Amino acid sequence: MTCMELPLASPPGCGDGAPLTAEETSADAIALESRSVVFTGNARADLRRLELKRPERGDIIIDVRWSGVSTGTEKLLWSGDMPPFPGMGYPLVPGYEAVGKVVWADDHPDLVGRWVFAPGAHCYEEAYGIFGASSSRIIIAADRVTPIEFEDPQNGVLLALAATAYHAIAGGRPPQLIVGHGVLGRLLARLTIALGAPPPVVWEIDPERADGEGYAVIDPACDGRTDYRVIFDVSGDAGLLDTLVAHAARRGEIVLAGFYAERLSFDFAPAFIKEARLRIAAEWKPEDLASVLKLIDGDCLSLADLITHTCEAENATDAYRTAFTDSSCLKMILDWRSTHDRSV
Repeated sequence: MTCMELPLASPPGCGDGAPLTAEETSADAIALESRSVVFTGNARADLRRLELKRPERGDIIIDVRWSGVSTGTEKLLWSGDMPPFPGMGYPLVPGYEAVGKVVWADDHPDLVGRWVFAPGAHCYEEAYGIFGASSSRIIIAADRVTPIEFEDPQNGVLLALAATAYHAIAGGRPPQLIVGHGVLGRLLARLTIALGAPPPVVWEIDPERADGEGYAVIDPACDGRTDYRVIFDVSGDAGLLDTLVAHAARRGEIVLAGFYAERLSFDFAPAFIKEARLRIAAEWKPEDLASVLKLIDGDCLSLADLITHTCEAENATDAYRTAFTDSSCLKMILDWRSTHDRSV
């Protein structure tokens, strides 16, 4: 495979706060290839060397330090169970949560050397990029990244989930009941409190995930309430709708904020009697991310203590299996730093 190269921008360094070394700058070039996680739909996560497309005007190049593993959409892509989706195909590079440093930015030299959050990339010659962030190096339009100045930059991988949670709340009213106490459920609860609403109740059937932070986390079998005005489901369980209708108030709203591989259905008569309302919350928008950043900057929202597992990218298959099967794993992070200790 022939590797294309670009001249480096002259300036700040691309390491973890360190200037570029003589070895890094002597060739005055960046290789347009990456080591990337590649799914083929057979419950594997292989690490492959991929050639990158040449940057277009306005693009930047990022050396990724950490990328997050999604236990919703990525699990379906990993297993091959994802329903047809625009831009989907195998082999594919997953991921929509990456944090790294900008190493080349022809039109935006002020970004070089800065930490940024990137929501994905479509920069691969030999694989589909949906969403394309789980890679040692990505090319992306500068206007799609968000510079961050977190004390712990690793927490930046959680911004997409935080923005997703905010988007769900911004489309209506904050939840009184949240179903599921994974990372998205926890962020929904934290945001509900940060926005000044009463602490929600959270349903969780796994005792290991029953730790609340200023709100109650209970087994749904112990909840006799039938008057929740707003219920958010982030469990991804397609069989829960009848149960949620039973616990909803008259004209209560049920928000589907997860992702469902199976067909959804419900018993019409109970929903008819309650005049139940159904809302679907989809992908976050830039304004949602901006609102989340304001809450973080104002110390109203914390992203701390949500990342429970970190794994070197070379062990991606084990990392994905753990993320999808180990209930103690709230959030798995792939660490790409070792890939930058040698040539990409």
